[in-house]
Amino acid sequence: MTSAAVNRPRTGSPVEAVDRALLVLQALAADGPGGSTLAELAGRLEVNKTTLHRVLAALKFRDFVVQDPASGRYALGPSVAALADQYFGEDNLPALLHPALLALVGEVDELVHLGALTGAHVLYLDKVEPDRPIRVWSAVGRRMPAVTTALGRALLAYRGTDRAMLDSYLPAAVDRGAVDADHVWATLELARARGYAMEDQENEPGITCVAVPLLRAGTAVAAVSVTAPAERMGAERVRGIYAGMRAVLPALLPPGLRLPDAE
Repeated sequence: MTSAAVNRPRTGSPVEAVDRALLVLQALAADGPGGSTLAELAGRLEVNKTTLHRVLAALKFRDFVVQDPASGRYALGPSVAALADQYFGEDNLPALLHPALLALVGEVDELVHLGALTGAHVLYLDKVEPDRPIRVWSAVGRRMPAVTTALGRALLAYRGTDRAMLDSYLPAAVDRGAVDADHVWATLELARARGYAMEDQENEPGITCVAVPLLRAGTAVAAVSVTAPAERMGAERVRGIYAGMRAVLPALLPPGLRLPDAE
């Protein structure tokens, strides 16, 4: 029996036609860019070819499926990726990830931020503060140069940024003084090696940050940081914060997002 057939629910779907279309999308997702022929799909899904052709035609009409004109093979279309992009867009990320930020604050007892890359800047989408009498100032909606922030470095490190591309991000930080491009590049390489990025008083005097990227299909769509006075952020404390991030965040991330593999 095929894997698609095994994964079917035992009970009937409330709307069989919709269920059949969803099974087609699941099958094509498993096929990857190479896709499948009509005959291959029909065999795996145990569906009549005529019926399956109608389902594929409907999915093609909305660009959820595309067909190679030369081979006739079917593959997932751009509308599938567009749905995921909208779901993980800036407007939805704060609501999706706020419970994870709350849990992380409970674990590390420091200020936590959520950010996304917008051009050469990081946009602060959400924050959760610990219950402390003296707090680090920050604001949701604030934009900061990506190259001087731990959030930005975590994002750049996991978005395929190479040394030449990095230079295009440097002008955004011009009003913050000279930026050592070689140093920033070294921080990106280190972030890729260990799974988290840092900045130590490079964005704001007296403040140190640790950030982890949130990956979708291997690419960072957002990042979460822990921010604290530099005096509290020695090497042992940083290691403890990163361990806390890895302990708390994975179980609370929405399906489709993950942290990089541990070093």
